[in-house]
Amino acid sequence: MKITEAGCDEAGRGCLAGPVFAATVILPENFEHELLNDSKQLSEKTRDYLRPIIEKEAIAWAVASVSPKEIDQINILNASFLAMHRAVDQLKITPELLLIDGNRFTPYKNIKHQCIIKGDATYLSIAAASVLAKTHRDEYMNRIHQEFPEYSWNSNKGYPTPKHKKAIAEFGQCIHHRMTFNASIQTKLNF
Repeated sequence: MKITEAGCDEAGRGCLAGPVFAATVILPENFEHELLNDSKQLSEKTRDYLRPIIEKEAIAWAVASVSPKEIDQINILNASFLAMHRAVDQLKITPELLLIDGNRFTPYKNIKHQCIIKGDATYLSIAAASVLAKTHRDEYMNRIHQEFPEYSWNSNKGYPTPKHKKAIAEFGQCIHHRMTFNASIQTKLNF
């Protein structure tokens, strides 16, 4: 009998602003979709197309986030793990194994886990989780763009693009920025 596996992935780890989002997805054993791949390999249009399919076809799925303030308190790596834990907390079915995209993870309660480098390009459940994490985070960043349009989050989603870096230099940081990145922003981003 096949064990119940949940794929887990995050989005927004390398951003200067906004929460980090994570998703976990349990897919049916025979699930297939020719377009499903690591969300970074897909266009925004394809991700948006796949999201409702994944949410409808999955046996269970959940998305969770960790705020910039929490990221500042525990660091981005731990925040990524916490977001995954929060997503697993919300699942209506308890998986027997967590498939984690990446090489590190903080163990979750009594559930075994396996870290897989480039897992989002190897396992459909991780690819599905990457699509959900990315689309839910993008949706959130589009919402807060309305509040702070000067940072162009509708196009950069909080990543350190030249336009976003220029806006930080001009307007400073706001409540949605990760303040622990402040010192490194000055040096790494050449202000």
